[in-house]
Amino acid sequence: MSHENAVPTAPGRARWADRTRRALRGERGSVGAELVIATPLLVLMLLAIVQFALWSHATHIAQAAAAQGLATTRAQHGTTAAGTASARRILDRLAGGPLRGAAVTADRGATSASVRVTGTATPVVPFLRLPVHAEADGPVERFVPDPRGG
Repeated sequence: MSHENAVPTAPGRARWADRTRRALRGERGSVGAELVIATPLLVLMLLAIVQFALWSHATHIAQAAAAQGLATTRAQHGTTAAGTASARRILDRLAGGPLRGAAVTADRGATSASVRVTGTATPVVPFLRLPVHAEADGPVERFVPDPRGG
């Protein structure tokens, strides 16, 4: 019969129990200390994930507003005021939660137009302000007569 599978006798069982108790006595309270360290780190990681998701969503909203503003600005008879107003309407509908302090600027030249949207993502992690920036640009639509006269 092997010694590994042998059941200790009563005096052997008492010695084994004493050794086990002595070994475990030094570990008392270690779970509490680990939780005190691990729980705030876990909460901070969770908040960071939520913060990144909000920043990403705010960036997508800003990009959608910039694209809409560009479509209006670059139209054949479009203006920067119309493009800014169009982007503002999109922001008013979509950006109530994730995007704060949004500012829209539009530029239109003879051949190109651009719209920029800037702001900050709604903070979840204290003292963390993530900037949001989106820009769309493209050629101005204009009528060009056929040089062949046709």
